[in-house]
Amino acid sequence: MGWANWRVRSNDFQIKPIIAIVIFIVLLRTILTASPSLAWFEQMISTYGATHSSKTNLRADVRKDKFLEVPQIVWGLNNQKIALARSLLTARFLNRTLLMPSFSASLIYKEVELLQPMQFNKIFDFEKFNSICDGFVQLGQYSELSNKTDPFVIQKGSGRKWTKERDLRHLKEIVNDNKVHDLELVRIEGKNPFLWQDHWPVRDYAEILGCLVLINEIENDVVKVISKIGEISLKAKNNTNTSGSNPVVPYMAVHMRIEKDWMIHCKKWEQRSRLNQICSSKTEILDRVSHITGVNPPAVVYLAIADSLLEDDSVLEGWKVGLMPYEKKRLGVWGIYKKYPYLIQSAIDFEVCSRADIFVGNTYSTFSSLVVLSRTHKLLKLGFTDLCRNYDQLAIRFISYAYNILGDKNGAPKQWSTDMADSNLLKISFGTNNISCDANMSNRQ
Repeated sequence: MGWANWRVRSNDFQIKPIIAIVIFIVLLRTILTASPSLAWFEQMISTYGATHSSKTNLRADVRKDKFLEVPQIVWGLNNQKIALARSLLTARFLNRTLLMPSFSASLIYKEVELLQPMQFNKIFDFEKFNSICDGFVQLGQYSELSNKTDPFVIQKGSGRKWTKERDLRHLKEIVNDNKVHDLELVRIEGKNPFLWQDHWPVRDYAEILGCLVLINEIENDVVKVISKIGEISLKAKNNTNTSGSNPVVPYMAVHMRIEKDWMIHCKKWEQRSRLNQICSSKTEILDRVSHITGVNPPAVVYLAIADSLLEDDSVLEGWKVGLMPYEKKRLGVWGIYKKYPYLIQSAIDFEVCSRADIFVGNTYSTFSSLVVLSRTHKLLKLGFTDLCRNYDQLAIRFISYAYNILGDKNGAPKQWSTDMADSNLLKISFGTNNISCDANMSNRQ
């Protein structure tokens, strides 16, 4: 009996502290809920966590009632696509929707007043972008703004003095600024503020760029160009079995950077960097492409070239027997291209190269680098998680090579895929000669 009484008292002694703890938690919760300042702090912590999860959680929602506005985006198409992605990732960092920005239709970037603005939805499908990227990043329209008061303006720096570390500190200050938190619209101003800094992993860029879908009018013209390539290839192979209305015919695309302005630029680049793997002459490109295995002649080679800057009229001459080079005019599609400004011409070329069975480009070209990023991303989506295997053994589409880097066998160019594990876009933005599996690349999802 005494033992039983002691046991009851002992249990009572253990229960009383538990009850006290429960009462304390209830009181603390009441205090936190009643305090506006503490509730705001709790919300800020929650917001900060959501806006910094891009590397670990690609599907954390961003707010659709708060907006970020950025300046008109400039330079070449692919630099503009990178700047767009950086704008979207910055909006995500601030837990905001990016208002649909303007691209620049022309290449004139020093005289800003001469730039021809072009809205995002004149090139890419707005609804499809938001559908594919839903929960990761978001584009909004100005008509969604409910508050017509002046926006909160933030000056964002650019250039060499505005380091990425300084930029990241600046973004964190904005996140923690009480004046910014509840405002509907924040506007970032500065001279091309999204062309320079990079805080985001390659995988995040691939996610966003994979959401860019051309509007129907431009997509239809891409299909026409690729179909023309298929028609020529079928004719050359004397293939009469055309069971489908649009048969898929393998073709190779080569992004030839041999324009005069590029050759001057890349030679100076080689001198400064003490590298000899940036420039490639026409002869070198033709020789290395001719050594690529797996091409069954006759095969069409589509040449993606900035025609207006090309001074070498012999670009179609000297190719290996069985390789049939075509550029826009010889292919008979110049009429499709010439109705568009430069920006859309480049967008069409990008898709023709991105969808080719084999792509060959230069690792110091942003165009080529983003084409390979797109192709690598497609392979990963198809389930090929180890891209360091020999491409010849995979027997799949989207094989890529870098003609400016000699491969390991038979004079062929180096096989190329993007390192999706990279923590930033340095290699894609500025080029690299470190592209293969011997660089310990990891492309695993």
